[in-house]
Amino acid sequence: MNIKREIKRQMDIIGRGTVDLISSEELEKKLLRSLERGEPLRVKAGFDPTAPDLHLGHTVLMQKMRHFQDLGHQVIFLIGDFTGMIGDPTGRSETRKALTIDQVQENAVTYQEQTFKILDPDRTEIDFNSRWMKEMSAEGLIELAALYSVARMLERDDFRKRYTEQRHISVHEFLYPLIQGYDSVELKADVELGGTDQKFNLLVGRDLQRAYGQEPQVVITMPLLEGTDGVQKMSKTYDNYIGVTEPAGEIYGKIMSISDELMLRYYELLSAISVGDLKKLQHDIEAGKAHPMEAKRTIAREIVTRYHNEKAAGEAEEQFNKRFSDRKPLEEMANDESVDAFEMTEPMPLFKVVAGFRSVSSSEAIRMIKGGAVKIMDEKVSDTQYMVTPGRDKVIKVGKKFFRVIEG
Repeated sequence: MNIKREIKRQMDIIGRGTVDLISSEELEKKLLRSLERGEPLRVKAGFDPTAPDLHLGHTVLMQKMRHFQDLGHQVIFLIGDFTGMIGDPTGRSETRKALTIDQVQENAVTYQEQTFKILDPDRTEIDFNSRWMKEMSAEGLIELAALYSVARMLERDDFRKRYTEQRHISVHEFLYPLIQGYDSVELKADVELGGTDQKFNLLVGRDLQRAYGQEPQVVITMPLLEGTDGVQKMSKTYDNYIGVTEPAGEIYGKIMSISDELMLRYYELLSAISVGDLKKLQHDIEAGKAHPMEAKRTIAREIVTRYHNEKAAGEAEEQFNKRFSDRKPLEEMANDESVDAFEMTEPMPLFKVVAGFRSVSSSEAIRMIKGGAVKIMDEKVSDTQYMVTPGRDKVIKVGKKFFRVIEG
């Protein structure tokens, strides 16, 4: 084995879709040691069981965990049953309501059942941070709290903002990042994964590992996946989520409803497609060689198959076709000269096409697109910069009015 080549291969796979990698040099050293000793890295990701079901936003971290597993490393799926009773203050403008022990335990059981739809059970270690935190004495907690200052805690954006605005901050909320960091000490983590909103907490883990005489973990943050609205992060709070336990038809239909731009992001963060194939797909779509709707169908089938099975994915697609995608009338409409036509000599951004056809301003056209009033080949498109291509995007609907796209 060429070790340098293998390290580069692993770094390329690990780096896919990541936002922060702190630091690349440290990770390369850890990978080198792992290969030389034949010892897998210990890769940790924590999940507070604040809701009974996982959605695709949660699975972004799991996909990265699976990348590590496929490279031969051991992942630790840490269920924060103890921290769940504190309530994660990340991104909060007020103190989060803590869960009861019964709620946490019930949700934790559901998490375990859903985890192995992505992760390899043989390379997954499931643990609970109550295992060590319930055994920690008051003296131990005081010693832990003494390792971090209030000034450092107030470097966190949400804490600083609430402090500046004189909003309530409970003292116990400062314990959350400390305990999350201490989890890394207990688990001797080589790497910790988290969303970008968890960066501060992950760095606390590095500091505490140093304080306890351990080599600091590498921190990797993943982006927060936007929900079906394409704006807010996926969350049940915003009702823009796609749950992994939802019926196959619901999952398929929700994925088909996302914008073309968001679809490519879902490919990068959720799909098993290779980096090379993803680049080719993006190029083909931009060049008009591939239709975004077909690409969307492919990832919808992949995700439904993952959380249900291949048969369910086929049935979901068939149901969707019957409800929304009967192409024959549209193909006929594309050749019907009685339907209004819009001539184009080359691909144009959708907002310009809509503005030209409806004789409205660009800002009004953008408002219509973002408001969901525009469909291309019966598929809603909310990406204002979508490039309309003659020969591919044959029929466009704006409001209740159809028109044909033809090459001038």
